[in-house]
Amino acid sequence: MIEIWLNPACSKCRTAVSELDAAGADYTVRRYLEEPPTVADLEDVLARLGVEPWHIARTADAKGLGLELPERSEAERQNWIQLLADNPKLIQRPIITAADGTTVVGRDAESLAKVIAAG
Repeated sequence: MIEIWLNPACSKCRTAVSELDAAGADYTVRRYLEEPPTVADLEDVLARLGVEPWHIARTADAKGLGLELPERSEAERQNWIQLLADNPKLIQRPIITAADGTTVVGRDAESLAKVIAAG
């Protein structure tokens, strides 16, 4: 089963849901602003994506939230993960994970196709 972390107000999330529906995919929705990911959830997603936490951060939104971002470094990695867990609005969306572990930030057609195929 596919899991999609989404914000219903996000157009990219709505597009991803439409694509999943059109493909007949079996999926569950996690409204990550209402049910924020834990540090462990984020570490798992980062490992699956093969990226660092700042790669899935909506850094431009930090200022509007009154947040100062840590340095992008290994020494600050855990601080980034905690920041994302404490402020889920900073997380890129949608993040979609297929049953086989394939995980994407589903902001483009290619990423959506990849996770749907793995579904």
